[in-house]
Amino acid sequence: MGRLSRRAFALATLTTLTTASGSASAAQAAPARHSRAVRETRGVWIASVANRDWPSRSGLTAKEQKAELIGHLDRAVADRLNTVILQVRPTADALWPSPYEPWSQYLTGTQGKAPGWDPLGTAVREAHRRGLELHAWFNPYRISNQADPAGLVASHPARQHPEWVVPYGGKLYYNPGLPEVRAFVQDAILDAVAKYPVDAVHFDDYFYPYPVAGQTFDDDAAYDEYGGGFATRADWRRDNIDKLVLETAARIKQIRPATRFGISPFGVWRNVATDPLGSNTGAGVQSYDDNYADTRKWVQEGWIDYLVPQLYWNIGLAVADYAKLVPWWADVARGSRTKLYLGEALYKAGDPAQPAAWQDPAELSRHLTLAKEHPEVCGHVFFAAREVASDPIGAMARVVADHYQQPAKTSR
Repeated sequence: MGRLSRRAFALATLTTLTTASGSASAAQAAPARHSRAVRETRGVWIASVANRDWPSRSGLTAKEQKAELIGHLDRAVADRLNTVILQVRPTADALWPSPYEPWSQYLTGTQGKAPGWDPLGTAVREAHRRGLELHAWFNPYRISNQADPAGLVASHPARQHPEWVVPYGGKLYYNPGLPEVRAFVQDAILDAVAKYPVDAVHFDDYFYPYPVAGQTFDDDAAYDEYGGGFATRADWRRDNIDKLVLETAARIKQIRPATRFGISPFGVWRNVATDPLGSNTGAGVQSYDDNYADTRKWVQEGWIDYLVPQLYWNIGLAVADYAKLVPWWADVARGSRTKLYLGEALYKAGDPAQPAAWQDPAELSRHLTLAKEHPEVCGHVFFAAREVASDPIGAMARVVADHYQQPAKTSR
C-alpha cells in the first residue's frame, strides 16, 4: 500500500462480498436521526498491490475479478460511502491498457499479460452508475517489491532505462531526482486521465521511500548533476517532490479540468521537537524529513485539491495522538482551498497486535465525533476495502450507525 504501518499486515483471503455484513445490517436497522442533506467525503481505499484488497488473488478469471470489484462498490453503497479510491498503478504497472507500462501482475499473475477486460474503465463506469466517485490511485516511483530487474517483463521501462532505477530496501524505485523520470511518471499517469473520466488522481505516501536502517538511497549522480543550487541534498529532494506535485496538478487540469488531485501522506509532517511549527507528537517518521514531502506547504499554498493525512493512531497514543493531530491539521487547512479529509485505520480494529483502544468497536466512531469539532475536516477515508467487507469487530458498523444514517454528497 505504501503506508508505513501497513507493511506488517498479513495477506488474507477476501471475505465473501455477497454476504451481508454487520455494517450493512446496522445501517439499515438504525433509524435516521435527521433529514438535512449532508455534504462530506466518505471514502474507502481499494488496494491492489500484493492483492491486498482486490483482486483477492492473482489469476482469477475476468468474470471473477469483475464480480469482486462490483462487490466492493456495492459494499460502499450499503455503508453510505460516496468515494472509492482504487489503486490502478501499484508498481509501475497498469490496471488499464497503457501504452507506457505493462499490465499489472496482480491481475493475472504474470506482468504484461492482458486480463481480458478493462478494470479501470469498468470501475469508473460502475462506480458512477452507483453514484460513487472513482478516484484513480497511482504510486509514483515504486517499480517493484523485489530487487532484481530481471523479475520485470523484458519490455518494462525500468529495464529499458536502467539508469532511472535505484535499488533500495530490497525493492526497486524510479529516481525522483531525474527530470526524465518525473516526466515519464506523469505521462504514464495522465494516460489514464485522458482515457477515463476519473473524479480524481490520488497519490499515497510514497515519494522518496521510507528509511531503511543501514541503507542509502543512491542518488549521488543525479544530485551531482541537478542539485548544485540547493544548500542540502534534503532541500533538493523536497524540491523534486514539489515539482512532481505542481506539474502533475497543472497537467491534470489541462487534460480534464473537472478532475481533482489529492494526496494521502504519512500523518505527521514534523514533530514539534524538530520544528516549532510541527505537531505535538513524537513519531519516528516525519514526512518532511523522511519522504521529502512538504505536505504542510502543499495545503497552505493550495497546490492540490485535497489532502488525506493518514492518522492511523488511536486517541491518547503518546507518540501520535489522534486527538492532537486533528486540530493541528485543521489549523494547517484553515483558509486554504485544499480540502482536508482524514485517513482512518479501520484495518487496526480488532487486531490483537494493536493497542487496547483498537479492540473497542467504538474507537473509530469516536474519531469522527472528535473531527466534527473542526469544520475544516470535510470527510474521512477508511483503509481498507477488505476490512469494510469483513468488519471483524463491527467498527465500521458502529461508524455507519453513529454517523452515516443519511446519504451524503461529496464535499467537492
